[in-house]
Order: sequence, then C-alpha cells, then structure tokens
Amino acid sequence: MRSLLKASGVISALLLSGAVSAADISADTEKLYQEQCAACHQAKRVGGIGPALLPQNLKRLRRTQAIDVISNGRAASQMEGFSDRLTEQQISDLTDFIYSKPKVMPTWQEEDIRASQIVNHAPGSLPDGMQFEADPMNLFIVVEIGDHHATLLNGDTFEPIHRFKTRFALHGGPKFTPDGRYVFFASRDGWVSKFDIYNLKVTAEIRVGLNTRNIAVSSDGRYVLAGNYLPHSLVLLDAKDLSLIKRIDVADDSGKSSRISAVYNAPGRSSFVAALKDIPEIWELSYGDSKASSDPQQQAADLPVRRIVLDDYLDDFLFNQSYELVMGTTRPKQEGRKRSAEGQVVSLESGERQATLDLAGMPHLGSGITWDYNGRRVLATPNLSTSEVSVIDMESWETIKNIPTEGPGFFMRSHKNSPYAWVDVFFGKEKEAVHIIDKKSLEIVKTIRPAPGKVAAHVEFTKDGRYALLSIWDMDGALIVYDAKTLEEVKRLPMVKPSGKYNVWNKTHYEEGTSH
Repeated sequence: MRSLLKASGVISALLLSGAVSAADISADTEKLYQEQCAACHQAKRVGGIGPALLPQNLKRLRRTQAIDVISNGRAASQMEGFSDRLTEQQISDLTDFIYSKPKVMPTWQEEDIRASQIVNHAPGSLPDGMQFEADPMNLFIVVEIGDHHATLLNGDTFEPIHRFKTRFALHGGPKFTPDGRYVFFASRDGWVSKFDIYNLKVTAEIRVGLNTRNIAVSSDGRYVLAGNYLPHSLVLLDAKDLSLIKRIDVADDSGKSSRISAVYNAPGRSSFVAALKDIPEIWELSYGDSKASSDPQQQAADLPVRRIVLDDYLDDFLFNQSYELVMGTTRPKQEGRKRSAEGQVVSLESGERQATLDLAGMPHLGSGITWDYNGRRVLATPNLSTSEVSVIDMESWETIKNIPTEGPGFFMRSHKNSPYAWVDVFFGKEKEAVHIIDKKSLEIVKTIRPAPGKVAAHVEFTKDGRYALLSIWDMDGALIVYDAKTLEEVKRLPMVKPSGKYNVWNKTHYEEGTSH
C-alpha cells in the first residue's frame, strides 16, 4: 500500500498541475469505472445514489482518503469496499480517474433540474401544528458531517428532538423560512432539500446543479435561490415545493462566465445578492415588487437581475446590519489576478466603492461580525492565513486593532446580549483552541481547549444569548454547551463530527454576531 500511495501522490501532483487529464486515463480504467461505479455515481460522474465524482466536488477529500473509501467503503452509507475484488493498482487508477477533469464537462440544464424534483408531501398536506413540545424559535439544527445527518435540538433543554439523514456533504448552512417552520439544506453535489420541522419530514427535494455553494431564502418565504460552481448558474426555486422558476447563466457582457461564491438574502432591500468568483461584479435580484403570482413565468419576470460592475473582484462578503453596504475581499491565487492587501466597501444603492479596507492575508469576511464599540459600530473578521482578528471602525473604515491569535481562524461568532466574541484557530497548529474576546477591551480574556487534540470550531448562541454551543469536529465528537457569561461548560452531547449549528431565532431575525 505504501508504494501505491507514493505512486498516487506523483500522479496527484500532475493532476493538480493540469499535466494530466481524463484524456490520459486508460480505456481500461474508464471501463472499470463504468462497470464498478457508474450504477451509483452515473456514467458521467455527476452523481446519483452516490455523490458526484468530479474534481470540483472532491477538493475536501484527500486522495489517501479516497483510496481508503474505495478500498474499504464508507460507514453509514451504501458505499461498499472493493478491496476484495480490485487490485491496489486498479484502485489507484480509479482514484486518478475521479480526480481528473472530464473530457467533456457535464452540464445541468433546466430539463435536468425539473426531472430531478421529488415531492414527498404536497404543500398543505401535513398538519400545521408542532408534533412535539418546544419553543419553535429556540430550536437548533446541528449538521453532523461525519455521517451526513442533522439533529434537531431543543435550545432550552439541550436535548435532541430528532436526528435525520441528509444528502451527502451539506454546504453553506441551512436556511429557514421566516416563521421557522421549514428549513432548507444544500449539498455540495447540488441537492436542495426542504424539511418540515413541525412534522419532522423531508417534504421536497430537487437537484439544482453539480457543485453548489449555498442557498438563500427570501424574507417573504416565497423563494429559494441557489448559487452554483458547476455549472456557472443561479437557480431560483418556488419555496412551496422547490419547483424550478428560473435558471440564470452567470456571465459578463463579454460572455466570460463565473462561478457563484455565495448567495445571500438582503432583508432590508427585499432582494438576493450574489457574490461572483470570476468576474468583478455583484448581482442583485429584487423580489420586493414581485406580485404573488402562481405563474412561474410571471414570477421569473418579476425578479430581474441588476448587475453592479466593480473595479475589482469581490467574492467574500459581510453586510452591515441594514444591508446597505457590502464589505468584501477577493480570494488570492485566482487565475489571472492577484489579491492586494485590501478590501472594499461597496454601496448596494449606488453600486460605488465607499472605502478601502486594510486587510492583509486572507480575511474571512463571510464569517465576520459587527457590534457597538465605544459608541461606534465596528466589524471584526478572522483570517484564514494570518494569526489575527482585524477590528475595523465602520465610520472611518480604519483598523482599530489587529488582535493576535494562536493561529489562522475560520469562524467568529457573538450575540447582541453577550459581552464576548468567540473565534477558533481552525487553520493553526493549535486547532483545539478557541479564543474568547472581550468586545469592550478587544482583548482575549480566555482561551479554552475543550477536547485536546481535536478541532474545536463554530459557535452559535441560544436566542437570548445565555448559552453558547461549540462543536468538536471529530468522528468521536461532541456539541458542548457553555454558559455565555461565566464561560463554564454546562453540558456535552456526543455527536458524529458536528460542524455548524443554527438557531432559528438568530437566523430568521438576522441577529448580529451570527452568519446570515
């Protein structure tokens, strides 16, 4: 096996450099894929019962892990192991194949989207009352990525209510309808699912693309918008049953297409906002003036695209609380461009740059938060490549302080009723650590290490801000409840690699301190 991994590593470098493509894969390997894999993953690798096996979808799966899955199968799934019927070389060849770029990139058009729709329970067919006792606004959805499940958690008792299977590899965070009854999930391989929390049932699903970034739900609860990496498209759905309303190819005036980095709902503007990865534009789709028509064509016509052309790329967003301003940066190492050590402040009203931000490294503004500091509003953002949290005055747009941390961080969270902001060091050597920052002094007042040797990340608060919930990202992981005032542990619930957790009140009311 050691020789197999060494050979795989050599080919891996070639694939990543673009020196090897599917055209270099032998016919025998393609035939092997069709015989052993296509029944579950489809002939064009777009996914079926199993997930899509395309390079864009496999970026977070190490090649050694892929070899292990092909050899030994995947727990809690229908993926069986092939080590008893394939040689080490065949498994290595299959791994090279699924990480290679297809000869012809698969597409996913309107007819594919419509054909994929599944309606398990028609709108109005399930009871309107909750089938359990709990505060509907203080519920949590906890995503357990270890075995592709989600847990509905009571935010008052911290007892699980229901655990259910999700699509493979959820991404982007679930989104709720304004009343909190329904929650929508998106998976990396394009499936959007609607779950009725009151009745604990998946009511509808549809596949909107082959590699999906995330979804957003309109403030009136009528629409769901999905943004795709593959194909380069936005997909507008009817929230009632996830039926397709409109598919939009994303490209500039010259025809250059772009991946969608993320889509957001902007409640103060009654619009969706899309971050584009490959062209310097922001797109806005306004639904505020749309009429409550049952005709999908009329609905589509009522949501035109407004394109805001920028003087630089902007694909990682944070909004101010009124959603009038976008604070953003671009990721480095994009083809044909370099990221300067700055961010932008752009007015969604005028479409013009309002200020420039001093942000070196790779700030993660999509996980940034805002709060009041000495009578002024500030934003704070972790950084994916440097060991610091930047705090910026939102009037002068000057950096107030860079708070040193033990490593680069991913998530930052707080609550309007909490004096503290929590930030992890997800990309540092001290991944087990979480810093707690006093929002008045801008000093780290405590560093916790709740599970030595295991990644600790992503905090979400109860609706009143009294408790903070933290994830231990491990197959033998846990959800840990802290008293948000004393910072002492209250309860620990075993879970299978829990990642994000999402409070209904905080998400539907766009509370400061949480992601939107």
